[in-house]
Amino acid sequence: MPVRIAKDRFVETMQTQAEIGATDDGGLHRLTLSDEDKAVRDWFAEQMAAAGLETRVDEFGNMFGRREGTDPDAKPVLVGSHLDSQPYGGIYDGALGVVAALELIRALNDHDVDTAHPIEIVNWTNEEGSRFQPAMQGSGVWVGAHDLETEYAATDVDGAVFEDELERIGYKGDVPCEPPEEYEAYLELHVEQGPYLEENDKQVGVVTGIVGFTWGAITFYGEADHSGPTPMHYRQDALVAAADVITQIRRIPSTLGERTVGTTGYIDAKPNSINIIPDEVTFTWGFRDPSDDVIEEARTRVLEEASAAAEREDLEWEYEDRMQAPAVTFADTCVDAVQTAADDLEYDSMQIFSGAGHDATHMHSICDTGMVFAVSENGKSHNESEYTSWDDCYAAASTIANAAVTLAEEVD
Repeated sequence: MPVRIAKDRFVETMQTQAEIGATDDGGLHRLTLSDEDKAVRDWFAEQMAAAGLETRVDEFGNMFGRREGTDPDAKPVLVGSHLDSQPYGGIYDGALGVVAALELIRALNDHDVDTAHPIEIVNWTNEEGSRFQPAMQGSGVWVGAHDLETEYAATDVDGAVFEDELERIGYKGDVPCEPPEEYEAYLELHVEQGPYLEENDKQVGVVTGIVGFTWGAITFYGEADHSGPTPMHYRQDALVAAADVITQIRRIPSTLGERTVGTTGYIDAKPNSINIIPDEVTFTWGFRDPSDDVIEEARTRVLEEASAAAEREDLEWEYEDRMQAPAVTFADTCVDAVQTAADDLEYDSMQIFSGAGHDATHMHSICDTGMVFAVSENGKSHNESEYTSWDDCYAAASTIANAAVTLAEEVD
């Protein structure tokens, strides 16, 4: 029999978490290690304790709750996501996966269901990467993809140090930031953040993998000068070069693949005055595609464009690789468990590749991994208009709950 989570309680819990860091326009502003992040962590710790979970916080702030299984030798199944948000983001991104994991535990308790494998739930630290870089930071340190001390030293735009902020909010735990044992599987629920489920009139996404991506920054160095008397052929305009390359970041994807996307999301021009020719401009590139070869080609092309733009404008330039992640294909065991759960619950589903990075990107390196997507209305995310109906939230949460129980082996 399928595991049934309590819909009213699930919705109420989602609404409660959304009040912590709520914006006036119905969104969420809950940046990593902020006061709002501390408040939602305190709330989540209380909910895990109330559900009878054995809780722990590791030295990077990742929060875990464990429900024991009946087999002392069975490896745990881990389920979760993240509670931090984008600046003025939506209430579903990340939080839906954490609340669904909590509701899984509550449903098992409600119906006295035992599993052979332990089930753990998790709130990863700094998935978003909006205050401190890189994104997926907590899971990255946990699996060994990032160095702990290096990430402790990360700073935000105001110069606040990650480790100091972690200590300030009281979530630098005393457990090592590493897997304490081998894990059977990891499952994550997220809103799609794209239009494909809605376009195909589907209720649930069975995620088969995650795109690879490359993030980096380019800086051009020119010469500041008066914007009036300086003849055009005398100018070394860093912003003109940046504009040329940014245009190509938009155009490169159309030459590479149907699923290739490219974005410049950040630009800093100095001295940023209407009357002065810009002498220093830094901007970012971001490319994503299911193929690692395509990602590398995109990175190569944008650097070639930067070199050519610097030569045209007689500029010095440099670049920095900020993050690169290979494409991930999920294990058949997890994909099959999610697909079977959706079928058993009679949800209309489709298999889909994730166009965004998630903590599952890192978890793939240590255990079988899978994901469930909920419908994103109009494909909107990372803004306050992000919306997923409660029915669609519930369908996805029910799917991941039943997939997790399958992997953890329900005991009769």
